[in-house]
Amino acid sequence: MSRVRVDHIIYAVDDLEAAGRQFYEEFGLASIEGGRHPAWGTANRIVPFGTAYLELITVVDRDVAAFSDFGRPVMDAIAAGRHLVGWVVATDDLEAISRRLGLDVSRGARTRPDGTRLSWQLAGLARALKTGALPVFIEWGGSADLHPGKVEADHRLVPTGIAWIEVAGNEQALRFWLGVFDFELRFVNGAPRLSAVAIGTGAHEIVLR
Repeated sequence: MSRVRVDHIIYAVDDLEAAGRQFYEEFGLASIEGGRHPAWGTANRIVPFGTAYLELITVVDRDVAAFSDFGRPVMDAIAAGRHLVGWVVATDDLEAISRRLGLDVSRGARTRPDGTRLSWQLAGLARALKTGALPVFIEWGGSADLHPGKVEADHRLVPTGIAWIEVAGNEQALRFWLGVFDFELRFVNGAPRLSAVAIGTGAHEIVLR
């Protein structure tokens, strides 16, 4: 069975530029412009950690986002003043995971500011982002060097990656959904949701809620 790893966190913001400035001023974490997702009505900025990243995401086309399984949860989170929309785990065998869980696979892409085109396949998007408790599965296309976490950013602190993820909901159901994994996962009581994420640095952990 393919082992999954934390790929990125989906963090909704009203203004990408303002959020990028806030993360640098408050946490010492720099971000770079990502690109637009035309099929979802969204755009992003990337806070890279090497093998993982934080995706600052906003809605740029409400009409498209309203009918998108990705854009709609982002739009709802912004309207409610919430940031943690969901989380994504990477796999090298999305076909096996989709077969095990009975999930449909969809394809996505965006063009970076330098013209490079990123492509990926997703599974479990609608079900996962309904509450944020379950992760979306992703398998990236192309070279590993193109992964958004690999881009250079002038951080004041040195991020070491996602230290842990805290989720509310059914622990047994989440463990079954994930399959084999080796990252730290914490559970709390309450309605299903992604409740907290910690970013490790050389100095301390940055906890986002």
